[in-house]
Amino acid sequence: MSEPNFIPHTDYEEHPVEEMKKRAQGFYELVKKRRTVRDFSDRPVPLEIIENCLMAAGTAPNGANKQPWHFVVVSDAEVKQKIRVEAEKEEQEFYNRRAPEDWLEDLQPFGTDEHKPFLEKAPYLIGIFAQSYKIDENGEKEKHYYVKESVGIATGILITALHNAGLATLTHTPSPMGFLNEIMGRPSHEKPFLLLVVGYPEDGVQVPDISKKSLEEIASFI
Repeated sequence: MSEPNFIPHTDYEEHPVEEMKKRAQGFYELVKKRRTVRDFSDRPVPLEIIENCLMAAGTAPNGANKQPWHFVVVSDAEVKQKIRVEAEKEEQEFYNRRAPEDWLEDLQPFGTDEHKPFLEKAPYLIGIFAQSYKIDENGEKEKHYYVKESVGIATGILITALHNAGLATLTHTPSPMGFLNEIMGRPSHEKPFLLLVVGYPEDGVQVPDISKKSLEEIASFI
């Protein structure tokens, strides 16, 4: 086992307390404006924006620095159409057969159903895959740790980065999602974690009238 190699953390920046307060408040003001939308414009988005947001996601903390994620960016119309067809098959099963009544009741205020036109209209779909292990250059398995936690954190950073850039997103999780491996050409040891729809919101888009829990409801201070 090799010895750990450490370097000075010269990128850390400390700010005066008042500046910290402003930054914390400002970031909250930014992210609280983020909303999931289901109606997307087909306006093109420069790929450079997506690339930089993906690089931001790649900075996420993760188990043993294995970085157990892979992002597949889809802009090709034919591929998006294939994804929509397969996703709607699963959603048809969910809404008409698999979903229990209480789940459907909870979804009712959001107006969702098995029809997913945004999968074709939005300029980008990003398939997010969780790697249970890696195959090294010798064909050997390299174990990954805390995979779901790591990929979840990276996904949160990606969504926030895209919002910060001025784009809207939708987290889509048809179940099962195995069809994404075939369509996106990913190996079987990578499990689809989430399909992220990315683009500009449609002009005049509406969102559900909902609220978030208060600080007292989501946090305790001991």
